[in-house]
Amino acid sequence: MNSRVRSGAIWLWAAVLSLTPLTRAAAQDEEAKPKAGLDFYGFVMVDAIFDHTGIEGDWLGAARPTRLPAVEDEFGLPGQFFFGVKQTRFGLKAHAPTKLGEAKAVLDFDFFGVGVDAGQTIPRLRNAYIELGQFLMGQAVSPFMDLDIFPNELDYWGPNGMVFFRNVQFRWTPIHGDNVLEFALERPGASGDQGSYADRIELTDVIARFPVPDFSAAYKWGGHDWGYLRLAGILRYIKWDDLGNQPFDLAGDAVGWGLNLSSNVKTDSKGVLRLAAMYGEGVENYMNDAPVDIGIEDNFSDPLQPFLGSALPVYGLVAFYDRTWSEKWSSTIGWSMISIDNSDGQLPTAFHQGQYALANLLYYPVPGMMFGPELQYIHRTNFGGGWDAGGFRLQVSGKYNFSASIGGK
Repeated sequence: MNSRVRSGAIWLWAAVLSLTPLTRAAAQDEEAKPKAGLDFYGFVMVDAIFDHTGIEGDWLGAARPTRLPAVEDEFGLPGQFFFGVKQTRFGLKAHAPTKLGEAKAVLDFDFFGVGVDAGQTIPRLRNAYIELGQFLMGQAVSPFMDLDIFPNELDYWGPNGMVFFRNVQFRWTPIHGDNVLEFALERPGASGDQGSYADRIELTDVIARFPVPDFSAAYKWGGHDWGYLRLAGILRYIKWDDLGNQPFDLAGDAVGWGLNLSSNVKTDSKGVLRLAAMYGEGVENYMNDAPVDIGIEDNFSDPLQPFLGSALPVYGLVAFYDRTWSEKWSSTIGWSMISIDNSDGQLPTAFHQGQYALANLLYYPVPGMMFGPELQYIHRTNFGGGWDAGGFRLQVSGKYNFSASIGGK
């Protein structure tokens, strides 16, 4: 190789070496940038339940006082066994960084049939929403609900006196972090059982109508060593139209409202109290286990309107304690209650009050896997006639969580 060629080669190689650190740095910077990703998550869960409450057969997989018999032997004699995988869950979350904040889409479902699918092992939508920065649209947890008071239990349905409802909504969360402020316009007329709202009005030939969306708001005061305090509220307007041919008119309207005060209180590094108290009128469909929102009020002094619709007052309480004994063991014990102030036109068999309690001991043999027994008690009291029903349930479950990610950081 002549000297001129050799000199050119040496110069070119020196230039490459001088650029290599910059190229590597640029590559490292590119790798450090947040990237779009897709997460898969969920669990497989198997339940074995022996029920001695006489609960409705389609609801053997859930401890629901409203599904207990309203009259003697309504659903047959007590003593039934249930074996199922309805709690099994699968979900997807897509996310990507943007100049306006993180863009996110969430879709997940389980297999616990409700509404017309009650009793079936069939896909049931839980969450389906998109989110960008402070804004969310789609089906997600209502701001009126505090998901953090749901205890570490095996029962699918959860405390009956808890506000628990995923609803289609448009939500704005201007404050994030330890303190959270959120507002939402929610789909009106939705039923917690995903059935027809007509079932939640005890008036014949009457159809519900909702001129405006439900409005909910919540503020969480958090970031404290002892836990947090959260206050949520909801306001709604309900109308009902009489489409019958009777000589009287049962049309009417009502304003529904509710307040929900909730908290997590840390007793120490291994224990937490989950507490909530709710009161409202005409918002039973937002509760975890409650019957109708509108009841019949006698008005016999008016021959043209002998019955009126009344937004039924409701209050609920939740008190549970979760304890982590070690990496292998945990326990939960607690009680919940819901009570309805029934209207004078309701039947004696109408639901008045429900009690819910449980205790469990759960074992975690390996990360992500859980087994254990849970003893449950549920009880129903009717509006009239002195009737009540209830009893114990024993549930033994096993669960394995899974997750995987594609892309992302």
